[in-house]
Amino acid sequence: MKVTIERESCTMCAVCWSICPDFFEESSDDGYSQVVEQYRIEDQVDEGEAPDSLSDCITEAVNGCPVEIIHIKET
Repeated sequence: MKVTIERESCTMCAVCWSICPDFFEESSDDGYSQVVEQYRIEDQVDEGEAPDSLSDCITEAVNGCPVEIIHIKET
């Protein structure tokens, strides 16, 4: 699955990286959510390709995001 984050709308609430820290993390540069380096697409911090093993926690993070800025597209 492909995951995208609308980082400019992130409220830094920590829900996504608290629920799924293997895929999401807080940026040390700006505090916004980003994809961990291992899963980034073309080194973009706002796009990642998620392994099936993380689909449940990513879905939970998407559903928990209070501003609904994380999106999943099945590949």
